[in-house]
Amino acid sequence: MSGAEIVGWAHSKFGKSEAGSTRELMAEVINPALEHAGVTAKDVDGIFVGVFNNGFSKQDFQGALAAMAADGLDHVPAVRMENACATGSAALYSALDFIASGRGKIALVVGAEKMTALPTKETGDILLSASYREEEADVEGGFAGLFGRIASHYFQRYGDRSEELAMIAAKNHSNGMKNPYAHMQKDFGFEFCNTVSEKNPYVAAPLRRTDCSLVSDGAAALVIAAPDVAANMKRAVAFKARNHVNDILAMSRRDPIAFEGARRAWQKSLGDAGITLDDLSFVETHDCFTIAELIEYEAMGLAEPGKGYRVIREGITRKDGRLPVNPSGGLKSKGHPIGATGVSMHVMAAMQLCGEAGDMQVPNATMAGVFNMGGAAVANYVSILERTK
Repeated sequence: MSGAEIVGWAHSKFGKSEAGSTRELMAEVINPALEHAGVTAKDVDGIFVGVFNNGFSKQDFQGALAAMAADGLDHVPAVRMENACATGSAALYSALDFIASGRGKIALVVGAEKMTALPTKETGDILLSASYREEEADVEGGFAGLFGRIASHYFQRYGDRSEELAMIAAKNHSNGMKNPYAHMQKDFGFEFCNTVSEKNPYVAAPLRRTDCSLVSDGAAALVIAAPDVAANMKRAVAFKARNHVNDILAMSRRDPIAFEGARRAWQKSLGDAGITLDDLSFVETHDCFTIAELIEYEAMGLAEPGKGYRVIREGITRKDGRLPVNPSGGLKSKGHPIGATGVSMHVMAAMQLCGEAGDMQVPNATMAGVFNMGGAAVANYVSILERTK
């Protein structure tokens, strides 16, 4: 174990928020997270903020905004992390390292992003900064275009799996109906997701609108504590294993559909934890696009390369399946405010393990896997979580 445990959390509603800034979004979750953990601002030894920004706002120096969002944090050391779509996990892992090093006993992790204030074209260009612009900036359709290329490569090698992508979208939207924090609480069904129409056009062929995650605003927060502190808390969720593995940024220099960094991160975390996928109760995985979830089935070891379609067809990853994947609705339904996503995924997992997931609850959940990635499977984070109290 990493020597630090989750003892509290909070989560805002994802979607188009009336909050005008990341500071306002942070203010929605910081005090509720501290209250949920049963601690106060004066107990916090370090603050770790995850905000991608990169042009969403002219206000940067985002790490300093946490103290502007809640009273009592004025003199607490704060730092901001950025690692593309894995920004939230980067902030969380830094907090875990901080506690494990003995530099503090309690850390606050906050992930936030305000994305909806800009025109779609500007948002798309900002997101493309998580690609290798020297080679990939002119891809039509922005980041959706990059994953459209990934889907095309996958289909060329293994056959057209558009139906299976629609099944994944339908599954996650169905799950999202039970998530009060989700941006899109609508059950579209397989037929709608599988049909190209005026309401479900191609965004970046072969990806349709229902294959793409949502541009969202939102925030999430975690309170992390040293084991001796967590032992006296109401609840505690430990990291049985956690690993971060990178891959080459430029897709031209790797097999873009292998997700090799993700595969290595999963293998290392499962090995460190001394478990197999059969020991997991559920997984929260990074479905920024449905093709990502399909390939992630293969990367985590549920199927051999090219056989991920069988996983969804056989119902393995449905909520009532052998290994539910994205019972929260995933990024597809919940939304994807970049800096908040990794924190949100860990909040969702902790809620399940502590039996606090409400209508989303996976029965008898005891151990969880979380996979959050930055870019097109470039920065890959895998956490194995289990409740200790």
